[in-house]
Amino acid sequence: MPSDLPGDVAGAAAEQPEPTEGSSVTTGGAAVAPSRAGRNVPVSIAVALVLGAAVLVSLLTVRQIFVGVVAVAVAIGTYELAGALKRAADIRVTLPPVLVGGQAMVWLSWPFGRNGLIAAFVLTVLACMVWRFRGGVEDYVRDLGASVLSAAYVPLMASFAAMLVVPEDGAARVLCFMILVVCSDTGGFAAGVWFGKHPMAKVISPKKSWEGFAGSMVAGIAAGVLSVTLLLDGQWWHGALFGAALVCTATSGDLVESLVKRDLKIKDMGHLLPGHGGLMDRLDSLLPSAVVSWLLLRLFVPH
Repeated sequence: MPSDLPGDVAGAAAEQPEPTEGSSVTTGGAAVAPSRAGRNVPVSIAVALVLGAAVLVSLLTVRQIFVGVVAVAVAIGTYELAGALKRAADIRVTLPPVLVGGQAMVWLSWPFGRNGLIAAFVLTVLACMVWRFRGGVEDYVRDLGASVLSAAYVPLMASFAAMLVVPEDGAARVLCFMILVVCSDTGGFAAGVWFGKHPMAKVISPKKSWEGFAGSMVAGIAAGVLSVTLLLDGQWWHGALFGAALVCTATSGDLVESLVKRDLKIKDMGHLLPGHGGLMDRLDSLLPSAVVSWLLLRLFVPH
């Protein structure tokens, strides 16, 4: 499910400390002047293009392959989140049942829809309760809570993206979802870099500004109208509402992960993707947006 086309560089840039004037960053041993985004933007764009191309190929060939893409992203994202919790706060997620249960959620949501997803999630929670017996009494509630959060935050939300692709027009539904998140991030990035002056959530994410949010909203609504009308033959006002809703969920998802990282006092969830951090750092805006996309497109464009 990693849909980060170039626009999602915005999410990557928002989490980085702004270099001081005259400072430089080092890439491959060479000093490189920092960009206003705070990251190596060319590398970020290159990685985003590769990830986006992988998703597009799956959708434009055999759309069910996208379910496998979601499953792989869920496994990596869950592993990164559990690793970050362990390294930063010694919180022990019951990783085996969360990983196995996460795969069950994704794959059962494809043929059985919501019933398969809910059943797999409940069984995952039960398995986490029992598996944590091995660690004894100390911190049982804390670790179990983190395990349930991990199962809900990554595979449960991601499974709604897998359910998007099930209908005959599933590829178009996923494309609408992806286009909206990318445009939201791109619009926010551009407006924030050039016009951002008023912090949106200074303590959580200092670089996020209300001007950037306005840019996200303009880009998101425009993309929503175009994608829903052209790809799904929906009404323009459905597209406008869809775009506005996904801008809100994408922004909220980004802020939630920023808050988690600040609480854990870490910069990135992982280091898998050059210029981006970990895969989980790129899933932050996608996960809640997948849930809202499934709900709204099911309402606006019945299949």
